[in-house]
Amino acid sequence: MTLLRPRAPGWHPPALAPDYRSTRLRAPTAPPLTLPSAGVELTGPVFGHGDLGPLDGDLHLNFAQQGESALGPRIRVHGKVVDEDDRPVTGALIEVWQANAGGRYRHMKDGYLAPLDPNFGGCGRVLTDAEGRYAFRTIQPGPYPWPNGGNDWRPAHIHLSLFGRAFAQRLVTQLYFEGDPFIPHCPILCAIPRPEARDRLTARLDLDATEPMDTVAWRFDIVLRGVAQTPFETQPEGQ
Repeated sequence: MTLLRPRAPGWHPPALAPDYRSTRLRAPTAPPLTLPSAGVELTGPVFGHGDLGPLDGDLHLNFAQQGESALGPRIRVHGKVVDEDDRPVTGALIEVWQANAGGRYRHMKDGYLAPLDPNFGGCGRVLTDAEGRYAFRTIQPGPYPWPNGGNDWRPAHIHLSLFGRAFAQRLVTQLYFEGDPFIPHCPILCAIPRPEARDRLTARLDLDATEPMDTVAWRFDIVLRGVAQTPFETQPEGQ
């Protein structure tokens, strides 16, 4: 049996972070319950390359009209998914979704005044390869205001959902971009107690992987367990 290393104390955000207003309403007030897993939750479904389309990992084109492309700074996000022993996690499905270059989501309830891009859907998915590597092409998302404290702005970010070898193995997180001036002012990100844990959510500029005259590359590696685990929205401290 493989022993899983425990998380470092204070690594994940607490369920109640008062500066993040909505946690005051949704933070649990009763002790957590542990429910046994059924067979279907542990064995499937799994995802394969046949489940993905040829443009699923290209957000420049996967919602665009023929001959068109999404508007905004063109970027490529890549990295590696590993476990606590630095072993690659292969065949993991990564779903991504984000706002467009103006900071607006293609969602009926997004009321921000920024325009929608008719050629950008804001979502895609990729699988990790035999070495745990993944990559997708997209548009640099813009920051946007949100009704938290009156004048709060979300930094530019991309949401990621990771599926493991069974449907119940799902983790959701966000990546931010190195140098974004909104990062230290974000109540959601600052709900993570330790600075080094918040830093694990920052993608780094990778000039070696940039496509000259085309696409800027950012690297974002993901650690699924252990003391260096990437912080996840679905893993509040103590759960």
